[in-house]
Parts: sequence; structure tokens; C-alpha cells
Amino acid sequence: MERKRNYIYPDLDTLAAAFACEFANQVREQLEEKNHMHIALSGGSTALPLFRQLVEQTTADDWSNVSLYWVDERCVPSDHPDSNYGMAKETLLEPLGLAQERIHRIMGEVDPSLEANRYGGELLKYLPNENGFPVFDWIWLGMGADGHTASIFPQQIELWTAGSPCVVSHHPDTSQPRITLTGGVINGAKRVSFFASGKEKAPVIKEIFGKEGRYMEYPAFYVNPGSGDLEWYLDQDAANLL
Repeated sequence: MERKRNYIYPDLDTLAAAFACEFANQVREQLEEKNHMHIALSGGSTALPLFRQLVEQTTADDWSNVSLYWVDERCVPSDHPDSNYGMAKETLLEPLGLAQERIHRIMGEVDPSLEANRYGGELLKYLPNENGFPVFDWIWLGMGADGHTASIFPQQIELWTAGSPCVVSHHPDTSQPRITLTGGVINGAKRVSFFASGKEKAPVIKEIFGKEGRYMEYPAFYVNPGSGDLEWYLDQDAANLL
């Protein structure tokens, strides 16, 4: 059943609190039904307040049927300030005391091409597969002011349709290598949730929602899961041109 929805909140803190509440309700429902959930996390500025809210609103028991993965990772050691896993470890995983055996991180400290292949194989091992891609229960995405999502940037939009679950991309300004899920994985998920905050993202969101301007250049525009279950969580600044 198609379920495309947009939620707009006054500010980032309210957005984070609302999503954490939704997550808590959903994961507890799945726990009661004894369903295991495979969830892919993103990093970025919006993730930090979200993680803090999840620590406030949930306990380790709530996560006992959840396995965690990452949408993308900067190719740095896990203790580097740029590491998506490192931020999640410090602000979410350790405060909640989540079990290590259900945490599947991307190892940003090893050779990027080898790790992209290894992580893609790990996803295919632990998740259900469809058409050669792993199927997540839930993927959480951020979006940059340039319309990128995961670590697929407008300058490398061809990576969206790569035939493997994970590829290596490069930041267009710094050339920093990153490992990212591809469009086949993202659009194969049962549920996808976007988070976007800040007025600098409003012009791109307006173009994506209205299918106007340069919308076809933005990787975020191509997020369209086959399940139909796509939602955008926005703060008022990000939504102010809609």
C-alpha cells in the first residue's frame, strides 16, 4: 500500500522528538510480534539530535530485535570526528548499551573498494534479498543542500544505478572517498524516511517536490521505494518554500 507523507515541524528538536516517538512505537510493535528489523542509519547534522532523542525515549530492550547498518561512511577511522559510525557510537549505541553482535558498521579505515565489496556481501548475507539487492525494513536518509543523499552526489549521479549494493564515491569538494549504498538498495527498502532541516535546503526541496528547475540532477529526487512507503520529516526552515 502506497504511503507517501510529509511531516513539517517548527524546528529540528521537535522533528527529532516526533520521529523518535514514531520509532519507539514502531519498534515496540514489532517486538511484540517478534519481528526482527534491519535498519540503516545516516549521519550528518540532523542525525545528532535524533540520536539524542532516541536515547531519551527508548531503552536497550526496545532495540533487542533490531540490527543496525549504515547508509554511508566516510573513509576514516572509527574514532575520527568525520566518522558516521563514531558519532552514532558516542551518542546512541554506547548510551543505550546496544548489543555489538547486531551492529554492522562500514569499516572506513580499510581500502574503500575492498570494503564496499565486503559490506555489500555482508548485507546480502544478513538481509533478505530481492533482484540481487538486500532488502531493509527501514532506511533513514539525510539530504544535503546540493540534493545529495547517502553519499551519492549530483556530480556522480550515475552511481545511483550501480549494479552492486555498495560503491565508492568521492566528495566533490574535498575528494574524500566514501562508501555508500546505491539506489537499488534504497529503493528496495520496505520503508524510507528522509530528514531535512535548515533553510539552505528549502530551494532543493521545493524543486524536488514540484518537479521543477534542476530536480532531475538531485540524487534525492530518485528516492522512490517500490513499497511506496516514503516520508519526509522537515523542519519549518526546510519546508518554507513549499
